[in-house]
Amino acid sequence: MNVLPSLDRAVAYAGAATDQAASSTEAVKGLLGFLRRQYRLILTIVAASLCFGLLYMIATPSSYTATATLIIDTRKNQLFQQQSVVGDIPIDSAAVESQVQILKSETIALAVIKDLHLTDDPEFGGRSGLLGMISGGLAWLFAGDASRSDFETLRRTAEAFSKHLTVRRVGLTYIIEISFTSLSSDRAAQIANAVAEAYVVDQLDSKYKATKRASVWLQDRIKELRDQASAAERAVVAFKANNNIVESGGRLMNEQQLAELNSQLVVARAQASEAKARLDRIQAVLQTDSPESTVDGTVADTLNNQVVSKLRSQYLDLATREADWSARYGRGHLAAVNLRNQMQGIRNSILDELRRLAESYKSDLEIATQREAGVQKQLSLAVTESQATNQAQVSLRDLESSSQTYRALYDNFLQRYMESVQQQSFPITEARVITQASRPLKASAPKLSFVMPIAAFAGLFLGLAVARLRDLSENVFRTTDDVKAVLKTDCIAILPQIEEQKGRPPVAAVLNGPRAIALNGSLYWHVVNEPFSRYAESIRSVKVAADLALRSGTGKVIGFTSSLPNEGKSTVATGFAALLAQSGARTILVDGDLRNPSLTRALTPDANRGLIEVMAGRDGLSQVVWQEGNTGLYFLPAVVAARTAHTSEILASQAMKALIDDLRKHYDYVVVDLSPLAPVVDVRTTTDIIDSYVFVVEWGRTKIDIVRHALDGARSLRENILGVVLNKADLKLMSRYGHHDYYRNEYYNRYGYSD
Repeated sequence: MNVLPSLDRAVAYAGAATDQAASSTEAVKGLLGFLRRQYRLILTIVAASLCFGLLYMIATPSSYTATATLIIDTRKNQLFQQQSVVGDIPIDSAAVESQVQILKSETIALAVIKDLHLTDDPEFGGRSGLLGMISGGLAWLFAGDASRSDFETLRRTAEAFSKHLTVRRVGLTYIIEISFTSLSSDRAAQIANAVAEAYVVDQLDSKYKATKRASVWLQDRIKELRDQASAAERAVVAFKANNNIVESGGRLMNEQQLAELNSQLVVARAQASEAKARLDRIQAVLQTDSPESTVDGTVADTLNNQVVSKLRSQYLDLATREADWSARYGRGHLAAVNLRNQMQGIRNSILDELRRLAESYKSDLEIATQREAGVQKQLSLAVTESQATNQAQVSLRDLESSSQTYRALYDNFLQRYMESVQQQSFPITEARVITQASRPLKASAPKLSFVMPIAAFAGLFLGLAVARLRDLSENVFRTTDDVKAVLKTDCIAILPQIEEQKGRPPVAAVLNGPRAIALNGSLYWHVVNEPFSRYAESIRSVKVAADLALRSGTGKVIGFTSSLPNEGKSTVATGFAALLAQSGARTILVDGDLRNPSLTRALTPDANRGLIEVMAGRDGLSQVVWQEGNTGLYFLPAVVAARTAHTSEILASQAMKALIDDLRKHYDYVVVDLSPLAPVVDVRTTTDIIDSYVFVVEWGRTKIDIVRHALDGARSLRENILGVVLNKADLKLMSRYGHHDYYRNEYYNRYGYSD
């Protein structure tokens, strides 16, 4: 189902490709035709340009170019300085290009000019070479020979110096080439080296001046910073005195006291807790009613009490004995009872000792509690004082920071000042010369291998431009395509340029009589005299167009006209009429140019009666018609005794229409030679009597605008044009315009035709 659309697209693509190829071919043909048409002009301009280049080579003196090379060395010399006071610019592409511009600056130029006294050198102060002499002569002619001032001389020398100086960076490296061109090879090398040396000196001088300016500024700034640093330090000391801020070992006194009190408070709290724990334990022992608890209950201090330890030892010994006696003799034995009484006495003694220890523990607890309260009070006072000190320290830190800043700035500026003093004594530049300029052995300009190709290319470009302008400014008819494109009608023939055959003997007259036309070698009879010429063949193409029009019933009366005089319409009309008559058609040629009857003067100079007399009824047609016997052509002359202003009315009259109608009846073709269309209006009045018109245009001469304007003013005539004939064409030049190669001689020679 999709086969047909695909096929349509393929056909469309193929058609587009074919059209594109055809347009490309036409463009190439147009270019080749343009070159064939204008090659003489192009070659002439190229030759003139080459001659001018050769003249320039002869007239221009030889100049020499010497080159010195320096490098912007990024490796700094650190022997006497660590860092530039004024700050070093990083060496990058922009920095190197900046150095190139400095080398081209006027400061360097003036330094070299003054050092080498170039104002006295005629190469710089005067004018040299052909162009210099010409400009000098013009300046002397218009400005006189007034002496120059020193300033003007210096300015002119600097301007000439900058024109001879070339500074460029070598690729993306840090190397810079300094080239100078001079008429003297020694002078060129001397100036190139002088420029490099002046640049190095300028760099050293600029650094020295910048460092000196920095040192002066640093002195004032150091003095100011010293005063500011001293004032800030005095403010810090005064603030500490006013706020009782004392430091010891890098720390504030109140901070040390606060730390010590805090440690004492911790110790006091621990002692109070320990005392309370011992008191609570011993009180718990005392409150127990069990005798074993009294004897066995101990606290840490009872273990170290000798009284309690001795009593407890006695108690344990008695308890052992009492247990032994009770086991032997019973609990009621008197010895066992005495032992238990002794044990009770010892328990009471232990109890009394424990009460004494409890009172001691109670006293220790009270002392520890009082000590804790005292330390707590001192700590609170210290905290209050520390808070006040901390608030003051905020302002103190600001004062100290300001003091330290001023002191650091002072120290830094003092160090930079010392460096600047050192750099003044030892200025160092990054630029150094790596190659001195030497005397060149060969001239750098003018170079034949450079000047002549440039002259040739310039001449070729100018020649193409002039040729193109000439081609566009012609605005004439050259090809049949021009006729079709501009006039929208067919070009039925292109007639070559022909020459009159002078010295040709007249052809023997076939008819003898008072109104017989003699056949001679003039252009009018070229078709008869040279029937195998290309001119005759082109006239035959006009006849073919006329025969086709006659078959349609509209081409029996044919008028020949043109835009301007001398375009050859009368010659074409005569040749066409002779060819018709020679082919057997009964043909009459009418001279309808009543303003300038040139055809009558050429063919029948002895005629004294003609068209006017027939229209007036004074003579019959048979009494005024002439005939050429070899072709059988009839001719009706126009004899005008005096200039007539109303010829257009004569051609538009009923008598003229009646005459043409009468001629239609007696002749197969009526050929009328009319006046030109642009100068007079006669042709515009003939549209009622003429069936069709042949419009003759002189090839390569008649302007397109004139033809277009003439035809636009006669629209009824334009509608009845049989075709356009390009006359007087140069067939050798025809092949240079478009696709007219078929006018070449070999094509016609095969069929027996000749020029």
